[in-house]
Amino acid sequence: MEQRLQKIIADAGITSRRKAEELMLQGRVSVNGQVITQLGSKADVARDHVRVDGKLLRGPGRHIYLLLNKPVGYVSTVSDPERRPTVISLLRGVKERVYPVGRLDYHSSGLLLLTNDGALANLLMSRASAIPRTYHVKLEGRPEPSALAKLEQGIVLDGRRTAPARIRLLAEREKPWYEITLTEGRYHQVRRMFERLGQAVVKLKRVRIAFLSEEGLAPGHFRHLTAAEVNRLRNWKGVG
Repeated sequence: MEQRLQKIIADAGITSRRKAEELMLQGRVSVNGQVITQLGSKADVARDHVRVDGKLLRGPGRHIYLLLNKPVGYVSTVSDPERRPTVISLLRGVKERVYPVGRLDYHSSGLLLLTNDGALANLLMSRASAIPRTYHVKLEGRPEPSALAKLEQGIVLDGRRTAPARIRLLAEREKPWYEITLTEGRYHQVRRMFERLGQAVVKLKRVRIAFLSEEGLAPGHFRHLTAAEVNRLRNWKGVG
């Protein structure tokens, strides 16, 4: 059965559909020896030879779903041109090829989902899913309450208003801790939002994704999601 190449690549556990499109545009995908850059192109993985960077894709294998507590000092990618350690190196004993759903930057820590299920990854990264992500943030100083209220209502980043957020003070200190919950995931969004208030982020940790928390998961460790957890993510209704 013919399917779009983006879906074939994602289902093979190479990367998400969005990233698969980038690979195609970069001329890194071929079908039966011909480089394919047209995003609407289709193929039949059972009949055609689909290659990414010269490597032949097999049909989709067993889907797995992992929750990792990422430490500081790792990049949230499968490989890194600067040779920095990647989150994949923390997945000891995992034979299947997986990739991160979204990212945490090198200097941030906390929860990260990894999978080879392209359909679920695409769902979780879509704006429409509105999956809440909660962070604990240590700031250089304390913003004014009125400034925090503006962040909660939404500010303009890159020409588009951010979705409403929830913010509360966790610890009153010279460098205070706040908790912020977002329902979208733009590039370095939390850091950029607080920088708009003139407050640099000293530490950033993601402590919750939807109903998934870091409880019992030490930094650098991971666990497999249960079937019930996967189904709950697939059918997320914003409850819990």
